[in-house]
Amino acid sequence: MDVGLTGYGRYVPEGVLTGAEVAERSGIPEEVVVEKMGMRRKHVCPPDGDHCTDMALEAADDALADAGVDAADLDLVLYHGSEYKDHIVWSAAADIAERLGAENAYATESYTLCAGCPVALRQARAQLLAEELDTVLLVTASREEDLLDYENERSSFMFNFGSGGAACVLEADPAPDRTKAVVRESAAVTDGSFSEDVVMPAGGSVNPASHDTVDGDLHYLDVPDPDGMKERLAPVSLPNYLEVADGALSRSGYGREDVDFVAVTHMKRSFHRTLLEELGVDPEEDAYYLDEYGHMQSVDQVVALDEGLDRGRVAPGDVVLFLAAGTGYTWSATALEWRGA
Repeated sequence: MDVGLTGYGRYVPEGVLTGAEVAERSGIPEEVVVEKMGMRRKHVCPPDGDHCTDMALEAADDALADAGVDAADLDLVLYHGSEYKDHIVWSAAADIAERLGAENAYATESYTLCAGCPVALRQARAQLLAEELDTVLLVTASREEDLLDYENERSSFMFNFGSGGAACVLEADPAPDRTKAVVRESAAVTDGSFSEDVVMPAGGSVNPASHDTVDGDLHYLDVPDPDGMKERLAPVSLPNYLEVADGALSRSGYGREDVDFVAVTHMKRSFHRTLLEELGVDPEEDAYYLDEYGHMQSVDQVVALDEGLDRGRVAPGDVVLFLAAGTGYTWSATALEWRGA
């Protein structure tokens, strides 16, 4: 049995914050924001709209239409987006399923932060291969840009955070003329020594929300020891990216030489180039750099794929690698064979 991706969708809000505006807010030179951090602009949500469920629904509607699947035929709605969503301690997946009319699906959530897309593909594929399910909708969204304090230099590596949503429909053994891609194998690795390097200081059980935490601006993302994190992350990030890439590829019967397109998490421009060159692909022709979007958590891979398709960089028969990493720190990858139906 094959697991096929039969439809996908994406959504970004209309609001835009340019690299120049980020530079002005943060005091970082515009050239550094645009060229080094790799962010010409990013999409941002208005305060009173485009919540995570709204963006996920927009993308889900497009994905279902693309697949020719009715929401009532879904067996599972899996939300793998941001934990910063409409409400806390709350199921966005259940809300999305209800609003879609997915009355026969169960709804659940999966969190691997920015490494979530390949992990969600792996989870859904396993259930489909086990013949537990026939049709799955993966949905994701993020507006973590809300959690940035541009005056906090310690968190500057996150100033690329933008907003958006994405969705994919996966089916067990779909007809060839309905299969956009066959989902192959995955790999992931976690280094938990980074688990407390990126935190929001208040709002959890360790430091519950209070007037003092609000007055102290403790509800923004922070990096307590940015130099220490950078010193420890630099030696392991590239090897771990390559480890999960090689793992997903080899389990799928491929090698680096077979990769035709890489849809990867947004990162600083120089590391993006180094990573792709290590994988043996052309950064300009075999990938799409998200400098017009920034980093949208686990949305990045679908948007990068869609932009690559629009530019003719992905063709039937190509091996596509979804590659991601998220604080915690987890690196993940999933290989797909593009069919292009």
